[in-house]
Amino acid sequence: MNGLHKFITFTVLAIVLAALAACGGASDNNNADEGASDQNVSENNKGELVVYSSRNEKFMEPLLDKFEEETGITVKLLSGKDEIINKIKEEGENPHADIIISNDVGALEHLRQNGFLQGYDAEGVESIEEKYRAEDNSWYGLSARTRVFMYNKDLITEEEMPKTIEELADDKWKGQFAITRGGNGSMIAHVSALRKEWGDEKTLEWLTAIKENAAIITDGHGEIRRAVGSGEVKFGLVNNYYYHQQLNEPTDNNVGVIYPDQGEDEMGAFVNAAGVGFIKNAPNEENAKKFLDWIMLPENQREFSYASMEVPINPEVEAIDEAAKITDYKVMDMPLRNLGDVWEDTRQLIEKSGLDLEIGG
Repeated sequence: MNGLHKFITFTVLAIVLAALAACGGASDNNNADEGASDQNVSENNKGELVVYSSRNEKFMEPLLDKFEEETGITVKLLSGKDEIINKIKEEGENPHADIIISNDVGALEHLRQNGFLQGYDAEGVESIEEKYRAEDNSWYGLSARTRVFMYNKDLITEEEMPKTIEELADDKWKGQFAITRGGNGSMIAHVSALRKEWGDEKTLEWLTAIKENAAIITDGHGEIRRAVGSGEVKFGLVNNYYYHQQLNEPTDNNVGVIYPDQGEDEMGAFVNAAGVGFIKNAPNEENAKKFLDWIMLPENQREFSYASMEVPINPEVEAIDEAAKITDYKVMDMPLRNLGDVWEDTRQLIEKSGLDLEIGG
C-alpha cells in the first residue's frame, strides 16, 4: 500500500534511537562512503513526521496515509495509551516526536502548562471554537467525545432512564449500569470536569457511590456497548460514538441514547475532544506545521472524525447521519483547557474513592 505507516513499538523505537545516536557519535575516521551514507540519512529525515498517538491505530491509518500520499512526507507513528504523555515528559527538551494526537485535551493542556508544547496559528484554526483549543493554539480539538447514557430499549424506556450524571449515585440504579475503570482516559477527563463543577468533596462522594452501584466495571467502552446491546445491563456511561457503533451492529442494536443534564438549570453534557498538539522543539518542525495546516482543511477534519464515528468540533463539517451536531445539545460551559488545571491529581481522587484505576488480571 502506498504511504504505508511505520508502526513502531516502544522497544523498537528505543533501539532505533540508540542506533541513530551511535551513528551520530561515530569516529572521524569513517571513510568517505560512510560519510555520504550519513548525509543521505540526514536528507531523508527532512521528509519525516514523527507522531505519538493515543488513538486506535485503525482510526489513524487512513488519515496518515492520506497525508503521506498528498505531501510525500513519511509518517512514523508510535501508538500507545496513557504512557504517551509520560514519554513526552521524559524526553523533555529533546523530543523524538513532532505531533501528539490524544483522545483527551485535558492531557494536552497539561503538557502545554508544563512547557512541552508550542503555539502555532495553523491556517483555518479559527474554524475551531476557542473553548476547544489552547490559548496559544499549541493544541486544538477536532472531534467531540460527549459523555452519554446508552441504553437497551428492550429493558428500559427513555422516560425511565436517568437524565443527569448525578443520578448514578442514587441507590435506585444499583446493579443496573456499567462504567469503565477509573484510569480510563475519558473517565479521568470527566471526573476532572466534575471537580471543576462540583468541587472535590461532592465529586468524591459521587465516585464512591457509582463504584458501589455499578453492575459492571470494564476496561473500556467497547465492552460497555456490547454489554448494553446484549442486555447484560440496562445502560452504560460511554462516549457518544460508542452508541453510533452499536447502532450499526448487525445484531444487539436496539439501543437508545440520553444526552444528560439538558434541563434549563442543569450543567449540560460533558464534551471532551480528541485533538492534536505541536510538540516543543519538534525535530521536524516545518513538517509538523504542514501537518497542522493540512489537518485544518474541512475534508481532513471530517476524516479525523468519521473513522471513529465521532462528531466534528467544527459544526460546518458534516457529521455521520445518526449523530447530533455539537450545536444540537447543551454542553458544559467550560473551556476544555481548564481541565489541565486538575488533570494531574484527578487520579488520586479516583483512587481515594475506591474506583480502581486498572482492572486486575
